[in-house]
Parts: sequence; structure tokens; C-alpha cells
Amino acid sequence: MSKPVYVLGGPNLNLLGSREPEIYGRDTLEDIHTRLRVLAGELPLETRQTNHEGELVSWIQEGSAKGSAIILNAAAYTHTSIAVHDALKACTVPVIEVHLSNPAARDAFRQVNYVSPAVKATIAGLGAYGYELALLAVKTLLGQKET
Repeated sequence: MSKPVYVLGGPNLNLLGSREPEIYGRDTLEDIHTRLRVLAGELPLETRQTNHEGELVSWIQEGSAKGSAIILNAAAYTHTSIAVHDALKACTVPVIEVHLSNPAARDAFRQVNYVSPAVKATIAGLGAYGYELALLAVKTLLGQKET
């Protein structure tokens, strides 16, 4: 069995579907994870969400050690966390950053991004579909055929 792809989410993503649906859409995080499991096929996924920065850092470290890749939506920590940045810089597996909205087209404080300089690629502004694109990218990076 291959190593899992870690799908990690930061603060407030547990509120997807109800929090500002005009920005983040109506899909819940579980809806997104369900679609990813189907798309993953036999590739195992480890899906997690936390509102705690240190826990997210620990999961990034775990994903680096035990996973094959990481799909990360650091949410607000994207704009504030040097700890997340440092964990990503130490990562030994590919990391794809995902954002439901396009932070570059939003508030000025969202223009700061500590995640992008430390990851393989960023997908932003495509809503929940961005997660599916990230998983397809991971499968390509891992040399698996798209299904």
C-alpha cells in the first residue's frame, strides 16, 4: 500500500458551507473530502482540519515523514504563520497549496503569503474544485495515471 496523501486544513474550514458562502461556496469540508476519496481511487488519503496552529505544524511534519504528498489549505495561517512556513521548508514531500478564493484579489492583509514560497504549487480561486485539481497534480507528481 502506498503512503497516504495528507489533505490538511487550517482554521475555520470546519465552517465551510455556512461561513460566507458567497466567497467560499456551499460545499462543506466533508463534501470536498468525499469527492477527493472518490478521485483518489486506491491512493490513501489522510484528511484533517484544525483551528490550532501548532497542531497544523505537527501534521505537516507528520505528512512529510509518513506521507507521499500534502495538499494544504492553511487558511488564515497562510497570512500569519512563520511556523507553518518553516515546517513547509523542512518538508521532504511535494506540497500543493489550495485556496477556495483568490487571496490576491481580496483584502490587503491577505496579500502576505508565508506558504507559497515554501510549496511546489498554488491553486487559488477555483472553489472546491481546486482541491480536485491539487489531487490530480499530486497523482501526476507521484507518477500515477489519472483515473
